[in-house]
Amino acid sequence: MEMEQKDCSTKVDKLIEKHAWIASEKQLFGKNGTDYDFASCDPFKAREELEKLQAEQSAGINKKIMAMFEKAEDEYNDLISKKNIIENDKSKIKKVIAELDEKKKETLNVTWVKVNNDLGSIFSTLLPGTTAKLEPPEGCIVLDGLEVHVAFGGVWKQSLSELSGGQRSLLALSLIMALILFKPAPLYIG
Repeated sequence: MEMEQKDCSTKVDKLIEKHAWIASEKQLFGKNGTDYDFASCDPFKAREELEKLQAEQSAGINKKIMAMFEKAEDEYNDLISKKNIIENDKSKIKKVIAELDEKKKETLNVTWVKVNNDLGSIFSTLLPGTTAKLEPPEGCIVLDGLEVHVAFGGVWKQSLSELSGGQRSLLALSLIMALILFKPAPLYIG
């Protein structure tokens, strides 16, 4: 008997905790003339009345509309699922693009350093007392492009137009040879 009482007491506490309205309406339980007058209200009759009202209410509902509503709800849920898949795929694609961009930057920097060193070495071998280098334009980075700069006897030329035709030809040949020396070749000359 005590176990049953403890068990019931625990259940009541859980109900009060779960439903806040019980604590505020508790003083009305079992009182005449209230919604909680259990002596005059038969729960079985109340259940029958509820079922009757629900049946009347559902009789007024158009079955075709309910079917259309359910179909629309299924389509909506399907679209939400597809949207989530697309957003997930989009984030994966962005991640791959970012990784490829980073690899591209690294590869271009490695290529630039190697080709730049070879260009200077080859040009100074073909035309002693000179130096050539590849540099990004002022305020730019390697990815924006490179310019060829040439120095004669330590004096840097402002423009390649200051070079003679033969000097420009040797510079172009030096650049092509520097590109060919890079492995794997960044471009192929046919």
